[in-house]
Amino acid sequence: MSDHHHQQHHQPNTAPPMPLQVDTEAYDDDDDDDMADSAYGSGDSSYTGSVTSSIYNYQYENGRRYHAYREGQYVLPNDAQEQERLELQHHIWRLLLGGALYTADLPPPTTNHPLRILDLGTGTGIWAIDMASEFPSASVLGVDLSPIQPEWAPGNCSFHVDDYEDTWTYGDNNKFHLIHGRALSGTSSDWPRFYRQVYDNLVEGGFVEMHEYDAWIFSDDDSLQRAPRTREWLDKLDAASSLYSKPINVARFHKGWMEEAGFRGVRELIPIGPWAKDPALKELGRCELIHMQMSVDSHTPALFTRVLNYSHDEVNGLMEDVKREFRDRNLHLITSYRFITGQKPRGSG
Repeated sequence: MSDHHHQQHHQPNTAPPMPLQVDTEAYDDDDDDDMADSAYGSGDSSYTGSVTSSIYNYQYENGRRYHAYREGQYVLPNDAQEQERLELQHHIWRLLLGGALYTADLPPPTTNHPLRILDLGTGTGIWAIDMASEFPSASVLGVDLSPIQPEWAPGNCSFHVDDYEDTWTYGDNNKFHLIHGRALSGTSSDWPRFYRQVYDNLVEGGFVEMHEYDAWIFSDDDSLQRAPRTREWLDKLDAASSLYSKPINVARFHKGWMEEAGFRGVRELIPIGPWAKDPALKELGRCELIHMQMSVDSHTPALFTRVLNYSHDEVNGLMEDVKREFRDRNLHLITSYRFITGQKPRGSG
């Protein structure tokens, strides 16, 4: 492997509060191959809102499809395979919260409060659609660089192609009661500015809620030391995203950024444990194992070829090796999910 594959950088603090362990003990090659085939195989839907045709001029690279609007701003694909990963990720988030969509102290749906809700990086729109269904009196807006949301959505849910890295132009008369983002780490080059814009576009007493996972793998034994390709992948992913000016392993910083922006009562909930050891929660471990493998396929190609100059064959070889280590029954690899919420103080203007 050439010298450019050995860039040096500081390894991040990798001490998670509580781990989520993939269910390798219950791993069945045939069953999970079927699940993976299902997760990788369905068709993707199109968006027929009032958007220009140029938005659909998708870019194709490394056998994956990427967004056309603001080309290159986002390094994950938007094809059917990625949409299946996002749907599975949504299922994992809901399992972690016992079926809930949020943790913020919102008024109950039965109060029919006319909430305005913004979903940043909405992806397939599944969270926005579910929130619109749960809060029929609310108005839910999902924004994303890719118009991949379904043609059908509840009447109180809409989607817009936009880049939240731009200056927001919603205006004082269109502030939100909840601004939500999920797995946005690696998408912003200026998080303090991001949270200032979130703060400015919330009503007094409004909430910001971010659902993030650490872009790092841990182990509570020597498993990670016995997974050399996983360690290489993590190290290079961290380096490449930082060189790209949108570091991905930043989930642990969101709480501080919220506080610096002026949010009060900021809470970080990490409602996860070693689920693979609990028979009642095997599904979570199984889903996480599949999701981690799909995430390797999503997060690796663009960054490693564009930034680290890996060849297509080198990328594919690394990805296959990492996924093989993930499936190794003798390795116990874990990760952390975080739910971070903050409130804009009343009387703050």
